[in-house]
Amino acid sequence: MYALSVLVPPFATIRIKRTQPPIRAMRAVVQRVASASVEVEGRTVSEIGPGLLVLVGIHESDSDSDAEYICRKVLNMRLFQNEETGRGWDQNVMQRKYEILLVSQFTLYGFMKGNKPDFHVAMAPQKAEPFYASLVDRFKKSYNPDVIKDGIFGAKMKVSLVNDGPVTMQLDSQLPK
Repeated sequence: MYALSVLVPPFATIRIKRTQPPIRAMRAVVQRVASASVEVEGRTVSEIGPGLLVLVGIHESDSDSDAEYICRKVLNMRLFQNEETGRGWDQNVMQRKYEILLVSQFTLYGFMKGNKPDFHVAMAPQKAEPFYASLVDRFKKSYNPDVIKDGIFGAKMKVSLVNDGPVTMQLDSQLPK
């Protein structure tokens, strides 16, 4: 929120508040990694070698079109060097036959209210769990199911990664109008 104070005769102060448009989109934070893993209760549940770690935030208004957009964009992001030509930012994860680790993360929709985070715009867990599962399936159907891994929805996870670059990109399924 922005606030603007203006002095107006006879020296009265007028405050004009302008709020930023709310974000209504699926959000992905994509990290190019040399390796990544997810641990739950001391046990490794997923791990990948070179590829992408994708943290996924699901907004309460997300639909199948948002999931389709995120899947298509993540799979086609040219974040890798072409080893044959030496050109950087030239190949996507599929061209390199790399792996993807998807991790649900509702905190991507956290906003600070004072000193406490507020997650009210994240999709409710009862709806988000099947929606997230359908996103994982969409990735598996669009690429190679053997190289798509994920964490455990709703679990307290320890995510480890070796960031390659580092390269970290944020992707929203819809831009504010």
